[in-house]
Amino acid sequence: MQVILAAMGGGAPGTMTAECAGALAAAECVVGARRLLAALPAGCTARRVEAARPQEVLQAVLEARGYASLCVVAYSGDTGFYSGACGLLPLLAENGVAARVLPGISSVQLLAARLGRPWQDWTLVSAHGAACDAAAAVCGGRPVFFLTGGMLGPAALCAQLCEAGLGGLAVTVGENLSYPDERVTQATAAQCAQGAFAPLSVLLAEAAPRAPQRAPGIADSAFARGEVPMTKQEVRAAALGKLAVRPGDVCWDVGAGTGSVSVELALAAHCGRVYAVECEADACALIRRNRERFGAWNMTPVQGRAPEALAGLPAPDVVFIGGTGGGMAGVVDAALARSPSARICISAIALETLSAAAAALTAHGLAAQVTQIAVSRTRPAGGLHLLMANNPVFLVTGNCE
Repeated sequence: MQVILAAMGGGAPGTMTAECAGALAAAECVVGARRLLAALPAGCTARRVEAARPQEVLQAVLEARGYASLCVVAYSGDTGFYSGACGLLPLLAENGVAARVLPGISSVQLLAARLGRPWQDWTLVSAHGAACDAAAAVCGGRPVFFLTGGMLGPAALCAQLCEAGLGGLAVTVGENLSYPDERVTQATAAQCAQGAFAPLSVLLAEAAPRAPQRAPGIADSAFARGEVPMTKQEVRAAALGKLAVRPGDVCWDVGAGTGSVSVELALAAHCGRVYAVECEADACALIRRNRERFGAWNMTPVQGRAPEALAGLPAPDVVFIGGTGGGMAGVVDAALARSPSARICISAIALETLSAAAAALTAHGLAAQVTQIAVSRTRPAGGLHLLMANNPVFLVTGNCE
């Protein structure tokens, strides 16, 4: 028996390729979701078997060997774009079934055509039945196309953008693309967060505004500061190096102060998420100002005292502790309980804090590494320049080898 995995395009007959139509016309069995079986062309006389999950489709294909010489598995859009074909192909191979794959026109192509725009530079994200961080996705410097579905429709994704401070971001929603009731809406995230959209919808969000890319160690003067304590430039650069932040990392900045470390973490983990935990209201206001100043939209301020404020946060890959008000051991406990491999860096000035930091890490069997950073900066004095020393800072790290 010959097996073909065929993409039917956007759904309307006009978006189906001639190759796909020919395969469906010749098929003796067509397997697919109910919506696709209902949309089969009039010339298709094959037995229709409703199945959607890869294991169910596999079973239907194996059973078709008893009565069909050609079995077509129908998919919407394109077989290479977040398609169930990707899960079925290895199952067929494991069962000794060879399959031919026919591509189709995907929803991203349809929306790009409606807008008259190329899509080769878009970031493609599936929010169809999967967790999705919309704000982190738009921080990559490119427009982002979201395939939506389930609980995460266009309105829910736009609500995420609004929560991150991106309510003014330009977005486009495409509903029922290729069908007679097709609708394309161009608005802001704030407007679309209040909208109601068809189940068959996609979302295009433009790239979030962002400050020019900077190396770790942004100048202190670049931050909004006020009277709130701030981790200095050289210490931030060293801490980022110790933590080895990667794109996509989940980061905790505990005792975030002005958010200077949070900003650096957010820029380094650009498609990840940073939680800036700070108990003081005036400091949280500064964190929001600095988030906007640097376009660190993947950073979420969390007002509260650690470790209690950490309870609802996702498990971290990276933890920076700049201050805890006496709760350091509890913060380390919480981080390692959620993620035993989390990379931790603790900043300390007082010797007592240094001792407590090392003890908190070694209590979990980690080898605490201590680095002292002593920075001196020049200050003009008449026609001379004098070196003025800052307080030494200790960075205590665990899991950072």
